[in-house]
Amino acid sequence: MKAFPLALLIGTVAAPAAAADISTHVLDLAQGIGGKAVPVVLSKRNADGGWQEVGTASTDANGRVRSFGDSKAFGIGVYRLAFDMSGYPNAAASPFFPEITLTFRVTDQAGHYHVPVVVSPYGYSTYRGN
Repeated sequence: MKAFPLALLIGTVAAPAAAADISTHVLDLAQGIGGKAVPVVLSKRNADGGWQEVGTASTDANGRVRSFGDSKAFGIGVYRLAFDMSGYPNAAASPFFPEITLTFRVTDQAGHYHVPVVVSPYGYSTYRGN
């Protein structure tokens, strides 16, 4: 039996495919702080135009969601983030925008997509962060 160098054997093992990294941040412009405890759902548009949920999280004490779980599912495609603002900043809140939905396109399989939302009582804006 012929011996093969370890480097040769390792090179034949399939490497995992790169996956897009998706994160978000809620920034409360009126209070100047991160929006904590906001539930967020990440969905991906499927071939028939419907949406499939691929991750859920709630913003941390600084208003961030750093991960939606297993990023292997986050390939090229159209995604949306749905922010449930109905209980923000407290359980008695009745915000003008009870839900904020952001739709964006992932074009780089190995890219980082940080999609924050800046909120105020009667408005919001978004951008692609880094």
